[in-house]
Amino acid sequence: MGEYAVFLRGVNVAGITIRMADLRTALAELPVSGVRTLLASGNAVLATDLGRGELKERIEEALRRTFGYDAWVVVLTRDEVESLVDGCPYPPDNAEVHSYVTLSSDPSALDELWEVTSEAGTERTRLAPFATAWLSPKGATLDSPMSKATAKAKFKSTTTTRNLRTLLKVRDALA
Repeated sequence: MGEYAVFLRGVNVAGITIRMADLRTALAELPVSGVRTLLASGNAVLATDLGRGELKERIEEALRRTFGYDAWVVVLTRDEVESLVDGCPYPPDNAEVHSYVTLSSDPSALDELWEVTSEAGTERTRLAPFATAWLSPKGATLDSPMSKATAKAKFKSTTTTRNLRTLLKVRDALA
């Protein structure tokens, strides 16, 4: 069985409210085991014999059916999450900046985000074809070039962002 982390896009913001207990119930109806949710921002860990692509499709379909919204998720293996956390050059806690990681189910979307934000002065690094880490001054996240870019409609179906502290918690839940 493979161990996976599932990251939902846009949950508990902009009017899409899903209780994590309800998310656990919806996911547990799929051919998966050991479903655990973390925080209230749409993070789950689970095990399954399904491949990543099929798992992604089945989860998105279940969320659309159960919660009635246009659901998009990014699914990563346990090894991928560990690699991202270990490879991130930014601090999980800092008094002046937040460390974020934008995840994508489509590496070409991250390529485009990289181009869009290349002249904006955002400190960032590509951690993997499916992940870019970046910094934002505390209190200015929503105004940051990366945050503004990922909010565009064309990136909503393929990207989601988490702070590094959240990824640490997800990694620890998979251990």
